[in-house]
Amino acid sequence: MKDYKLGMMETKFAELIWDNEPISSGELVKLCEKELTWKKSTTYTMLRRLCDRGIFRNREGTVSSLMSRQEFAALQSEKFVEETFDGSLPKFLAAFTMRKKLSEEEINELLRLINEKRGDT
Repeated sequence: MKDYKLGMMETKFAELIWDNEPISSGELVKLCEKELTWKKSTTYTMLRRLCDRGIFRNREGTVSSLMSRQEFAALQSEKFVEETFDGSLPKFLAAFTMRKKLSEEEINELLRLINEKRGDT
């Protein structure tokens, strides 16, 4: 599995792209200068890094995502559960609910998701 962990600045940069895509690379440079006080070279270095990791692409001067914010979060979550709980979602939920009581609404949502996934098989 690819490394989809992002540092704090990578995350801020990714959020800017997701919030403004598609965006020209020139506009992205201006946005990063304004929002992150980055130089042009910093923006292009970071963009190249995240493009190499398969998260974004820069095609003909237009930057867009190869995966949505939700897809990215799902991959990060999957990797976390794999690394921390041997891939066991029940172990993760047991640990999570040890300190946080689930509301009735959360329980119903989890049950809905489980039942929805049962239908996928």
